[in-house]
Amino acid sequence: MDFAMTAVRTALNGASYVAPRLAGGAAFRLFRKPRGRSRLRPDERPLTDRAEVGEIVVGGGKAVSYRWGTGARPVLLVHGWESRGSRFAPLVSELLDLGLSPVTFDAPGHGDATGETMTIVDLRDIIAELDARHGPFEMIVAHSLGVTATFLALREGGARQSRQSRQSRLVRTERLVAISGVPDFAYLVDRFCERLGLRARLNAELRGRVERELFPGEEDIWSRFSVPRTVPEAGPASVLVVHDADDDMVDPACSRALADALGDRAELVVTSGLGHRRIIGDPQVTASVRDFVVRERAARVGPAAGRPDPSPRPAAG
Repeated sequence: MDFAMTAVRTALNGASYVAPRLAGGAAFRLFRKPRGRSRLRPDERPLTDRAEVGEIVVGGGKAVSYRWGTGARPVLLVHGWESRGSRFAPLVSELLDLGLSPVTFDAPGHGDATGETMTIVDLRDIIAELDARHGPFEMIVAHSLGVTATFLALREGGARQSRQSRQSRLVRTERLVAISGVPDFAYLVDRFCERLGLRARLNAELRGRVERELFPGEEDIWSRFSVPRTVPEAGPASVLVVHDADDDMVDPACSRALADALGDRAELVVTSGLGHRRIIGDPQVTASVRDFVVRERAARVGPAAGRPDPSPRPAAG
């Protein structure tokens, strides 16, 4: 833990003894705001410059969308916390080579979008809006918190859909790739407090703030935003679950639990040495996603379509 984090931990834990609500408010502000914006990398710029750019008004800002290809066989790429759409650049190139049309975005508070932060509901609404504009998506690839939001969108649709359209068309996809997925919102709170070394009292204060200020009136956000407890039965027919054994932000056991919850719809790929963020652009992971696309496509058009093997296997390459 660096000096800044040590100072924050000491200040918040100390304040929680004499002013728990004040300390809880400070922890909440830290929790809901990204520590910084991910910048466009030089090797991502050529591909980003070729994209068709749009915007989506959501929450407290405007998301920026990026689209490539002809529009045929669209695929949505969903980034996570403190990331941006351009991190999928290696995968975008692979998908274009396969004749697919990738779509991604920067959420508010991230990348080139406006605003200071986003919520999981903002992510859900962006997914639903992009589905309305460019879907239905043949496949969705999501990373980290994006996995949680994708399952939420599959189950609920988005706020921008009218009641009539929500009944007739929710977000649907044939295939899903879940990379380093966050299992539920409670995990985010617990992990945040664990990494900062905050007292249990501050964890409770933070949960209360999340309930009152982010989701007022909700009966049980902790169940609503839990992927293993709310995996939609009518969701994707095939799911590729990918996680790195050395991920120090989200426990690999979370993806094993997700694969178990999905049953024979899931295939689990375990990598090593990539951590939580580098896994997105890793060539072996990109190759695994490419193989998943090709294999599932062949299964649907071939005479002997079958289910993926749910047992863990190493990444391709």
